[in-house]
Amino acid sequence: MELSNPAVMQAVLKKHGFTFSKALGQNFLTDPTVCPRMAASCGASDGVGVLEVGPGLGVLTRELSAAAARVVTVELDARLLPVLAETLDGCGNVQVIHGDILKLDLPALVRAHFPGGRYVVCANLPYYITSPVIMHLLESETPPEAITVMVQKEVADRLCAVPGTKDAGAVTVCVDYYAAAQKLFPVPKGSFYPVPKVDSAVIQLKKRPAPPVDVGDKEAFFRLVKAAFAQRRKTACNSVSNTLGIPKADVAAALTAVGADENARSETLTTAQLAALAKALFNEE
Repeated sequence: MELSNPAVMQAVLKKHGFTFSKALGQNFLTDPTVCPRMAASCGASDGVGVLEVGPGLGVLTRELSAAAARVVTVELDARLLPVLAETLDGCGNVQVIHGDILKLDLPALVRAHFPGGRYVVCANLPYYITSPVIMHLLESETPPEAITVMVQKEVADRLCAVPGTKDAGAVTVCVDYYAAAQKLFPVPKGSFYPVPKVDSAVIQLKKRPAPPVDVGDKEAFFRLVKAAFAQRRKTACNSVSNTLGIPKADVAAALTAVGADENARSETLTTAQLAALAKALFNEE
């Protein structure tokens, strides 16, 4: 079954009475080269299982089934379950779970389906939940060894930016704390049905053995990072002061102490500077 063929795709969907949901961000791949490349680069093997989020028609799922001993795929839309039962027929190593990845007990899922705890994530993520899903996975007590996902191009630019450069944001710094990010390849909007309004890109996040910087109190660090980028049009000093209610003079003094200009914008601050700023403002030793 050539699931990336638009005619085959439409026939399968029509058979099951399926209509696309804009609310769920459903756009299915028609470029037959994308999913094999994702599956080949995700790190799956006989000893490393795969967790997929949002399988859609199961195009990527079938490729992952051939690459790994065990694949667990989580689908929120119950209407797709009978479709997947048909398209994944013969893929005996695939388990389809109906649920919301943000609400599932991820550690319990890993224990139940991936003996030894070794797994990677490979998915064409629904774009409206990209950042929440990625952070949910990275912050889990049982995080994946790598996350290979297709995301909106602008989001890829943000996630893979280097902290301290113009494309960086709060999510850049938070992701960089847990994983090393890189872009793998672009995916133009014409590769989907229906055709979306934006281009996409496949990125990979590889879990770090340890954070790149000693941030001290992790919760305080993340609170500072989110505050620094909360008002992107303002300076870091103003954004932190306004968001956290810390006197502007104190924030300015702390910025100077960590080697940054008191009028610097947050995207120019490195992870090390943000960590030092958090320690200074929250009185960490």
